[in-house]
Amino acid sequence: MKLAIFDFDGTLYKNETFPLLMKHLKEHTTYGPRYKGLYRSVLVPYISYKLKMYPERKMKMQMMQKYLRAFSGLTETELDEYFAEIANKMRDDFNQDVFSRLHKHNKDNFHTMIVSGAFTPLLKSVAKDVPVDTIIGTDVPLMEGFYDPKMPIDHVQAERKTELVHDKMNNESIDWENSFAYGDSYSDLFVLKLVGNPVAVSPDEKLREVAIQNKWEIIE
Repeated sequence: MKLAIFDFDGTLYKNETFPLLMKHLKEHTTYGPRYKGLYRSVLVPYISYKLKMYPERKMKMQMMQKYLRAFSGLTETELDEYFAEIANKMRDDFNQDVFSRLHKHNKDNFHTMIVSGAFTPLLKSVAKDVPVDTIIGTDVPLMEGFYDPKMPIDHVQAERKTELVHDKMNNESIDWENSFAYGDSYSDLFVLKLVGNPVAVSPDEKLREVAIQNKWEIIE
């Protein structure tokens, strides 16, 4: 089996997800009043990161956790509907070149995967009409059909992505040398190095340097 692994933020989706998550909540007719409390709470990890008191990974995880906590009391169905609204707002900013690659890999019988730190219900909504075989994202912890704010999230980033890819594909014989992976960030290096065909998509400075040194394909 050959894999085609796609990051989401900055790769399939041209932008970063979190600013859109914040904007959507702020403007939401039902959940908008929850925005102010959330905004105050995410300032702590964000400022700590800017002051170099927090590593980026810790900052991102805490901000994702705090975002979810704004939805305490919501059902799984209500959260799915909320994230579907955000997915619809994203469609104009999808990277069509990368989506074309995804469709081509599917046609060529690759097992296609989205592996991202974005929330899983958001990724599922995005992929509803896209030929994606496996989605690995940051799951929303649930208890009896409701979001459970007491449970920590497992934020999927950096080497955690590779661990989950291996876990998911544990019973399969993978042709890693002929597989592909697409990412935009240096933190995607763990996944990119899994395969024989890594592709850097509008890469950040550090990833671009690695891609040029190793003569990897770059999609601008």
